[in-house]
Amino acid sequence: MSDVPAWYTRAIETPKQEGTIEVAGVPIHYLEWGDRAKPGIVFVHGGSAHARWWSHLAPMFIERYHPVAIDMSGHGDSGRRPDYAFDVWAEEIMAVCGATGIDDPPVLVGHSMGGLISIVTAALHGDRLRGAIIVDSPVTEPDPEREEAVRGRAFRNPKTYADLETAMKHFRLVPTQPPGPPYVMDYIARHSLHEVEGGWTWKFDPNIFPRLKPAAIHEFLAGIETRVALFRGELSHLVTPDVSDYMHELLGRNAPVVAIPEAYHHLIIDQPLAFVSALRAILADWEHSIPRKR
Repeated sequence: MSDVPAWYTRAIETPKQEGTIEVAGVPIHYLEWGDRAKPGIVFVHGGSAHARWWSHLAPMFIERYHPVAIDMSGHGDSGRRPDYAFDVWAEEIMAVCGATGIDDPPVLVGHSMGGLISIVTAALHGDRLRGAIIVDSPVTEPDPEREEAVRGRAFRNPKTYADLETAMKHFRLVPTQPPGPPYVMDYIARHSLHEVEGGWTWKFDPNIFPRLKPAAIHEFLAGIETRVALFRGELSHLVTPDVSDYMHELLGRNAPVVAIPEAYHHLIIDQPLAFVSALRAILADWEHSIPRKR
């Protein structure tokens, strides 16, 4: 594609390593970039997504950090479980931190359901984290992917397509919003699919949401004692100002709330550079400031 910007090409072509570690009997796949001697930053994808949703963003932090992106169980190139739970996903994150040589407390960055997983991880393992950035993850209602799945509108009974190109044409963002740039959408779609008998189908486990154990995410959020920042898309229909205000209250109004301009729910796709700039600013502040006690 002739209109692919240079920054995107540089990010995608940045050398990375892949690895797999077994957690509670299931192989968990991850990607990592840069120098393991630098502070860790761990990117956590949303529901039915995968680690490569971060491939155009994570490399933009290698100057100061050691970025890692994880495929949660039931997603991407990781294995599947008979059922799913937020605390087990939290264990997967901490295990990957160990496997990638992250000795000092890392920062978590979680989008959508990945933000909810990051909330639970920060509540359960806050003493082993430097902070958590929660990206357009609504806490006062079911997470957007699960709501779609329960209503039968998305992710159930994934189809098998005759070839990869046909399958890629059926990739769409959930919940619905304007699509991102074609080069980003095509890359994510391509890595969302795998070949099976009879053609190509989606990698995610369609049983994730029906078999996901419920969790009181608002209680986990209120119980976090490490640093937290809340990001939202200014045009998001999920994390509205009222929702972010509620989350801010649960945090004792002791966390920055950042609205990314002209961004929808999938702001890491539709406004990637604004997201990177905002995240870099938060991280720079956290490097030089002392966290306030709640």
